[in-house]
Amino acid sequence: MISFRGSIAFLALSGMLALGAPTSAQTVPPETDLRLYDIIDGSSADRIEQDIRTLVSFGTRNTLSDTLSDTRGIGAARRWIKLEMDRISDACGGCMEVFYQESIAGPTSRIPNPVNVVNVVGVIRGSVHPDRYVIMSGDIDSRASNTADGETDAPGANDNASGMAGVIEVARLLTQYEFPTSVILTGLSGEEQGLWGGRHMAEVARAEGWDIAAVLNNDMIGNIEGINGVIENNTFRVFSQPYPVTATEQEIRSYRMFGGEVDGPSRQIARYVDRITDQYFTNLDAIMVYRLDRFGRGGHHRPFNDAGFPGVRIMETNEQYERQHQNIRTEDGIEYGDVIEGVDFDFASRLTAVNAAVLASLAWAPPQPTNVAIGGAVRPSTTLSWDPVDDPNLAGYKIYWRDTIAPQWTHSRYVGNVTEFTLKDMVIDNYLYGVASVGTNGHESIVVFPTERR
Repeated sequence: MISFRGSIAFLALSGMLALGAPTSAQTVPPETDLRLYDIIDGSSADRIEQDIRTLVSFGTRNTLSDTLSDTRGIGAARRWIKLEMDRISDACGGCMEVFYQESIAGPTSRIPNPVNVVNVVGVIRGSVHPDRYVIMSGDIDSRASNTADGETDAPGANDNASGMAGVIEVARLLTQYEFPTSVILTGLSGEEQGLWGGRHMAEVARAEGWDIAAVLNNDMIGNIEGINGVIENNTFRVFSQPYPVTATEQEIRSYRMFGGEVDGPSRQIARYVDRITDQYFTNLDAIMVYRLDRFGRGGHHRPFNDAGFPGVRIMETNEQYERQHQNIRTEDGIEYGDVIEGVDFDFASRLTAVNAAVLASLAWAPPQPTNVAIGGAVRPSTTLSWDPVDDPNLAGYKIYWRDTIAPQWTHSRYVGNVTEFTLKDMVIDNYLYGVASVGTNGHESIVVFPTERR
């Protein structure tokens, strides 16, 4: 049997033979970084279980719950999360900045009185691009049947102690390394009352001009038993919007004429997650869902999308609705409630490892190219051009293409450190194209779909 990595190498060689290999003066970056295997193998189901159990032990983490108790409510939960992040930072000599980010939410239909919404934020500051960020988020808060009920037990074991525990575990894993780009690991609050924590962070990011390359929002990564009776632990879903909600009318008209309606930055992040999973994981598949979120529902990547930042939602494939947003009870033989027994810790560990690998790859990669342009109408060949990326670790660029109906990039060619390249005898009409920056370590930026016309 040919391994997937072997197949990739064969395809890459075939592409170079067909289109012309790089000149002898060029060095093709490596296809694999063994450090990612170390990061993946380091994700601990036991530590994640311990963290989920600790979060569940606070009884409820409802945004409107107790903030003064040391043992119950969202106040105790967020103080514990910050303390754990501080411990992780101390272990690496203070390599991660840890702080609270606060805002006031309400009153609304879900928040009867104004409430302090507090995010916990950890930043592993980049050595080359300190103001460029890749972000992983999970939700601190939980809820029972009534969103505004801050008293009833709401353990929120899967929704979303699993995602929050994943964030903490990724902090443990990635603080062992240095990155050119900054990594943010954050627990966001107020999700169940209207995405308040993510909305505030996105507003701060926009006001302060953050350069956000990607947001990976993790919301429910620990359940493998679906309401539909399916039990499956080798797939997960990645939700992404097709193109930025901030796109102008002119840009939307351009998508209609030239393509790009399924090739926005968030969709490219979903493809990136899929590619890293295929390359570095066994018996695990990312299912790209061409939708902002579940039907009629929302998550904490949306406020970033609304502010113009690229982001996706990562979660289990099969949801169990009887374990979501429910008071703990038994009715007609059915057990309701988001309790610890519904979490598969090995599965949560694997999805945590996916996040860690994707974040590390993006943080080790150069920034993506800008002003990517394409031309080739009524010509036998297709030409792409882009502005040079300023990065000391830049090796060059890779051009991707695929059939217009293909969901994932199927072909690529490394073209070296140039800012223009012509794919000879490739008619522009029949394919979609993109360009990524490639580092000397082999890590790639998000693929950029061309928006300029030549």
